Amino acid sequence: MTTSGAGASARVTFDPRRTADPLCVSENKRPAHSDHRWFRDADEALSGVSSFEQSLSGTWKLHWARNADGVIDGWQQPGVDTSGWDDVRVPGHLQLQGYGTPQYTNVQYPWDGHEQVAPGQVPTRYNPVASYVTTFAPDRPLEAGERLGITFHGAESAVAVWLNGAYVGYATDSFTPSEFDLTEHVTDGENVLAAQVFTWTSGSWLEDQDFFRFSGLFRDVVLTRRPRVHLEDIRVTTAVSADLAEATVTVRVRLGGPGSVRATLEGVGALEEQADGSLAVAVRDPHLWSAEDPHLHDLVVEVLDDDGELLEHVPLAVGLRRFAIEDGLLRINGQRVVLKGVNRHEFGLNGRVVTREETEADIRILKAAGVNAVRTSHYPNNTYFYELCDRYGLYVIDEMNLETHGLWDAVANGDVTLDEAVPGDRPEWLPALLDRAASMLERDKNHPSVVMWSCGNESFGGSNLLAVADWFREHDDRPIHYEGVHWDPRHPETTDVVSQMYTPAAAVEAFLAEHRDKPFVLCEYAHAMGNSFGAVAKYVDLAYREPLLQGLFVWDFADQAVRTTDRHGRTYDGYGGDFGEAPHDGDFCGNGVVLLDRTPTPKLAELKYLYQPFRLSVTRDELTVENRHLFTGSAAYDVVVTVAREGAVLAEAPLATDVGPGGTTAYPLPVAVPDVPGEYTVDVSIRLRSATAWAPAGHEVASEQDVFRVGAPVGRPPAPRPRLVNGIHNVGVHGPRFSALFSKLHGGLVSYRYAGRELLRSSPRPCFWHAPTANERGWGMGAEDGQWLLASRYAALRPGTPAPEVSEQAEGVAVTYRYALPTVPASGCDVTYLVDGEGRVDVTMIVRPGDGLPDLPELGLLLEVPADLHRLEWYGDGPHEAYADRRGSVRLGRWSAEVTELLTPYLRPQEAGNRTGVRWAAVTDDRGWGMRVSASEADGLELSALPWTPFEIENAAHPVDLPPVQKTVLRPAWRRRGVGGDDSWGARTHPEHLVPAGEELTFRFSFEGVL
Repeated sequence: MTTSGAGASARVTFDPRRTADPLCVSENKRPAHSDHRWFRDADEALSGVSSFEQSLSGTWKLHWARNADGVIDGWQQPGVDTSGWDDVRVPGHLQLQGYGTPQYTNVQYPWDGHEQVAPGQVPTRYNPVASYVTTFAPDRPLEAGERLGITFHGAESAVAVWLNGAYVGYATDSFTPSEFDLTEHVTDGENVLAAQVFTWTSGSWLEDQDFFRFSGLFRDVVLTRRPRVHLEDIRVTTAVSADLAEATVTVRVRLGGPGSVRATLEGVGALEEQADGSLAVAVRDPHLWSAEDPHLHDLVVEVLDDDGELLEHVPLAVGLRRFAIEDGLLRINGQRVVLKGVNRHEFGLNGRVVTREETEADIRILKAAGVNAVRTSHYPNNTYFYELCDRYGLYVIDEMNLETHGLWDAVANGDVTLDEAVPGDRPEWLPALLDRAASMLERDKNHPSVVMWSCGNESFGGSNLLAVADWFREHDDRPIHYEGVHWDPRHPETTDVVSQMYTPAAAVEAFLAEHRDKPFVLCEYAHAMGNSFGAVAKYVDLAYREPLLQGLFVWDFADQAVRTTDRHGRTYDGYGGDFGEAPHDGDFCGNGVVLLDRTPTPKLAELKYLYQPFRLSVTRDELTVENRHLFTGSAAYDVVVTVAREGAVLAEAPLATDVGPGGTTAYPLPVAVPDVPGEYTVDVSIRLRSATAWAPAGHEVASEQDVFRVGAPVGRPPAPRPRLVNGIHNVGVHGPRFSALFSKLHGGLVSYRYAGRELLRSSPRPCFWHAPTANERGWGMGAEDGQWLLASRYAALRPGTPAPEVSEQAEGVAVTYRYALPTVPASGCDVTYLVDGEGRVDVTMIVRPGDGLPDLPELGLLLEVPADLHRLEWYGDGPHEAYADRRGSVRLGRWSAEVTELLTPYLRPQEAGNRTGVRWAAVTDDRGWGMRVSASEADGLELSALPWTPFEIENAAHPVDLPPVQKTVLRPAWRRRGVGGDDSWGARTHPEHLVPAGEELTFRFSFEGVL
C-alpha cells in the first residue's frame, strides 16, 4: 500500500513490522514537488534567509536500540523523560557518533551471512532503531490559513514521525525529501517532535550501493510554512528554436489555495498567460546555458491571493538550453557533446553529511580539471548540488536511488531464477520505484544542469524498470539512462542510450562498428582504484574519433573512507574491515582521483590532461591547436610558449590564437629552438585570461610539451684508472675520493664510500618486484608473479662461477656477479659494475627469464642509502609520479622533492612514487653530499626514491603502518609495468606497457657519489 498526502491514512501510530513490507512505501508523505524556496518579498529573497523556514538541525536526544525489541514503549510521548538520553548531531551518521560501526561493502548486503533474510524482509536480531526527540517552538504563531510542514531531507533508510505524541507519517527512500504536514498537531508553545529511523527496511534491498553503510538523519531537517495561498509546485521549461535565435520560457504552477501568480524574466519582461493556464515569454537572441557558459536568467514568480496581496516571492535561476538526442546524437544547443565526466558519491570527512561549502569546493576541483559532467552515483544528491552545477556549469546524469547488485549477483550465479530478480518483474516493488522516480524528478526538474534521468544502477532489468523509464518520459523530455539493459536485454527501450561499464576501448569501438542505433555512454570506466588510471587516453581519443561515443564517467571522484585513529593514537583513513565489521570489501572504496580530504592524486592531473578542451601538437617550428570547445574560441584564452634547455628556461613568449569551436589551426612558434647541441623542451600553456567562479586568472586549462634533441650528446671525458686490490675475501676498487668493496663471500657490492662517508646501507640487489597495486591485486598478481618476488629477495650466486669475475679494462675495473634466480624454470641475472677512477659505477644488468615465466613487474636495481639523503633532485618527468601508461600530464624538466613525500598516500600502500624519463637524479643531504644516478639511454630510466623497500610497502595495510624512516631506497629501473586502469578486478595492463616477457633483457645505468 502506498499513500501520500495529509490525512490520507487513519492510522494513529506506526507498526514497525510494516518496515518489512515492500508495498509500505510511505504514509501521509506530502507529494513530491520542485525544490524552489519562497520568501515574503524581494528584500527577504536578497538576504537569502526565508521567514517561512525554520531549521531543526542541531542537537537532538537519542535512544539507540539494537533492534525493535529494545525500543522503549511510548518513547514518542511528550511526557517521557529524555534527560538521560544521549545527545547527537543532526545531520549526522549514527555510526560516526558511537552507535554501531561503519561498514563498507560493495555488492554484499550488510546482513548477508548473519540472518537468513528473503528479499523484502528485514533482519530482526541486529537492525538498529534510532529514536530521536527534539523540541521546538514556532518562531511565530501560524497565520490564518497557514500550514506547517516538516521536511527530512535525508533519513537512512526510513523515518516515522510523531508530533506531541500524535503519529504524523512514515517514508522510505533515504536520499530524497520526506515531507509531512504538522498543522493539526502543532501548538504555539513548545512541541515535542519524535522521529524513529530504521536502519534496514524492505527499501534497503533497493539500496545496495557500493558505499559505506550508515544510518540516521544525515541531511537537514527543516520546518516550512505554507501561506494560505502557496506555490506547491513549479515547472519551468525552455524550448530553443532550431536556429538558436529564439527561446520560449514556459512556467506551469500548482497552487494550494485560491489565488494567482505573475512571473517576470529579468531583462525580458513579464510572462503572459496562455490558453492552457501556463505562463510564457519568448526570448530573442537568447544567451544560452551550457557547461562552457553557464549563463542563468533570473525568473521571479509572485503568488497573490484573490485580493491581490503578495504572499510569496519565489526566485528561480533559469538556464535556456536545448539538450536532446538529435540526428541520433546527444546534442547541447545543436552541437554534439562529449560528456567528460566522473561519478561522484556525496561523501567527505563526515561521510555523506556534506555541506554546501564542501560541495562547492568539489565542483571547483572538477571544473578546474576540465570535467564537464557528473553522474550522481547512485542516488540523488542534496538539492544545492544541482544549484551549484547550474551556476558553475556541469552536465548532470541524475540517478534514482536504486541498486540491487547483490541480488543481481544471485541471478547471475543461478541462485535465483529470472522471475525472482529484484525489482525485475515483481509487482510488489513497482510502487517503491515509482515513488523514488517521482521524488527525484519533481524535486530536480527545473535545473538546467540535469540533462538525463537515470533509472538507477546495477539492478539487472525487467518490466519494472521499463515502467520507471516510461514514467520519466511521460513527465519530462530528457533522455533516459540505464546500464542494466546491457545484462538483461529483454526491454532495450528502457534506455535512450547504450550504457556500459568498464568495456575496453577496443571493445567499444568494435561494438559501435555494428550498433549504430543509439549514443553510447560509458557510465563507469577507468576504475581509479589506488595507483591506477593507465591507458585512459584510448577512451578519450575514441570519443573524439567515434561520434556515437559521447559519455565517459570515471569511477570515481573521491576516496570513500572514515578517518579514525589506531591504538597508538595515530590518525589514518579507514576502509572496510578497519572497524571490526563483517562482511566488508576492504579497500575497494579507494577509487578516487582525489583522496578523502580532497588532496589531489596524480590521477587527477592525468584526468585534467585528457579532458582538456584543447588538443595541442608541437613541432620544432609550429604549434597546432585543435579546439574541442563547442561554443568558445581560443581567442578567449592566453597562450604562452616556453623553450628550455635541460630544464633551464631560455625564452618565453605569448601567442595570439583564434581557433573557433571545433576548429584546428597551425601557428608558427613565437620562440626558437637553438641550434646549439643539447636537449630542448617546448611547452605550451593555455590559461584563463580572467578569473572564473572556479579558478583564478592564469589557471592553466590545457598544456602540451615536446622534446627536441640537437646534435650528439657530449661525451664524458676519460677518467683516470682506479686502483685495484684483489684481496682474499674482497675486491677493492679505489680512487682519490672513493672506495668500493666487492665481497667474494657475500656476493655483492658491500661498500661504496665517497668523500670519506659510506653511501650504502646494504648490498645493491636485482629487483623484479614492486608492492602490488590495487589493479594487480585484482587480477592475482601475487600468485602469478610471486616467483619474481622470490627472485628479488633470494637470488643466490650461480654455482660453479667465480664470485666475482674481475677484469681490468680501459674504462676501469669490471666486477661481475652471476646470480641464479629461484624461479621455475630457473632464471639467471648477471650484474656487472664497471668502476672508473673518479668513482662512477656503470651498471649492466642482464636478465634471462626461464621459459614460460610471466612478464616481470619491473627490471631494476635496489640501492639502499642513508636516510640523511632525503632530498631528491631530478631531470626527468615531473613533478608528480608517472608510469608507462600514465605519462600525459608529466613534463620533462628539473624538479625537486622530499623523499618522504614521494609515496602517494593511496588508501592502502602499494607501488607508487615512480618517475619516468629520468635522465639523472641525485639524492643528497642538507650539505649536498649523496648519490647521483644517470641513465644510459637518451629517453631516460624510471626511478623510485622512497624511505621504504617494496616489501615493506606491501606489508603495510595503511600509510600509518609503514615503518619509521631508517633509509632511502633508490630503485632505478629500465622499465616498470604500467598501472592499468580498465578495471580493478581482472583487467591487465595493456601489452605495450609491460616489461617484455620471454626474452633476454638488458638494463644499463650509472651511479656515483656527489658532493
